[in-house]
Amino acid sequence: MTGPTGEVYRIDWLPGTDILHGTCHCGREHTAQDPVEMWEWMLAHPQGHSSDESQGNSS
Repeated sequence: MTGPTGEVYRIDWLPGTDILHGTCHCGREHTAQDPVEMWEWMLAHPQGHSSDESQGNSS
């Protein structure tokens, strides 16, 4: 990274499951079991974040 951007990415683990729940700085939410998949989704912003695109397993 080149420096602070002020963007907040949040990933929570849902206890008792293998599910991760992520919230992008834009407010879109996504669930995944694979942490790499979650970070790729987050860092691909804005791809996969609009409501008119295919959501896959996002919430």
